[in-house]
Parts: sequence; structure tokens; C-alpha cells
Amino acid sequence: MGDVKVIGASLSLFCCRIEWALKHKGIAYEYIEEDLRNKSPLLLQYNPVHKKIPVLVHGEKPIAESLIILEYIDETWTENPMLPEDPFEKAMARFWAKYVDEKCVISAWTASRTKGHEQEKALESAQESLQLLNKLIEGKKFFGGETMGFLDFVVGSLPNWLKFLEEFQGIKLFDTKELPFLHEWAQRFTEIPIIKESIPKIEDLLNYSRAQHKAK
Repeated sequence: MGDVKVIGASLSLFCCRIEWALKHKGIAYEYIEEDLRNKSPLLLQYNPVHKKIPVLVHGEKPIAESLIILEYIDETWTENPMLPEDPFEKAMARFWAKYVDEKCVISAWTASRTKGHEQEKALESAQESLQLLNKLIEGKKFFGGETMGFLDFVVGSLPNWLKFLEEFQGIKLFDTKELPFLHEWAQRFTEIPIIKESIPKIEDLLNYSRAQHKAK
């Protein structure tokens, strides 16, 4: 079905989603590490519009944006499906995936980059969105039910990233007492071998951010 390449960055919470999905499907691929400080001609060739990672290249056809890439992978390789068959359940998985990126991630990122009233608003928004995820996973093994799927891959790197923000910026969002079900899920999910080998580690995120901070 053509060669598969992934252009990404190993510490990106969006790129690991693509690797997890391909490994889940049993698809061989070539991984190309991108230097985000000096974007390569390859990235600019395959994603000239946004110039961002991740990019999946399948048979020389590029697909950008992690959620779109996940759906492409699921539709192209039908074994080990990630999205539910039921139209309503499928729509809900898509809704929550978009919610994670547009609400959870952006609110937490804003809280880490602001101060005062703006930071308080962002923290409140992030905490509310995480509480909804905690309620969503309550009583389930995975977001997809008994097996991991689309939404698990989307949420997957969020806990480690939130722990990194706590250590680096002093922003506590992933409280195990406040989010017990999400915490249980995260422990279960990150012990899965294909997840464990590709998830951005907190120590690596800290080392990279400290190096970036010193370089300024």
C-alpha cells in the first residue's frame, strides 16, 4: 500500500499519537525526527500550509494534523479498528478528541504562559475540562471500552505533559485525588508496551525545556 513515513518530534504530545496508532495496526513505518528550531525542506515540502508536525506520508501523499491522520490510519488499515462502528459512538469519540485539543491542551498551555487573572481563568478552564475527562473514563478500562482506541491515543500523552508543567512551571493540574479515574487509566495505559516505548518522558521534557530556557 506504499511506504509510510512519519515526520515528527519525539517530545511532542501530538506526534506519539501517530506512532501508537501505526504500532496498534501493525504497520511498519519510517520515523523522521524534525528539528523544530530549524525546519527541514522535507517538512516544508510535505506541509507547506501550516509547516507543523506531525505529518504522515503514505505513498508520497502527505496528511497533516494529528486527529485527521488518526482517522486516515483507521480508514486505510481496517485491522484493529480504533474508532467505534456505531455512528453515535464514533461521533462522540471525535467530539471528545477535539475537546481534548481545543480545551484541555490549550487551557493548560495558556496557564503555563500567563500570569495573574488570565492564568487563573486558564487554570479554571483546564481543571473543568479534566474533570469532564475523569467522569468520562469512570467505570471503564479504556476510553474505547475494553480495548484501547482513538480517544485513548488522543488523551494518552496528556498526563505526562501535565506532570511536566507541574515540575517546570509549578502548575498543578493532574491531581490524583481530584482525578482518580483519569489517574488509574493513565497508569494502565502507559504500561502497555507500544505506549511505553514512545511516550514523551517527563525527564526528557524537563531537560529539553531547561536547555531551551538557558539558550534564550
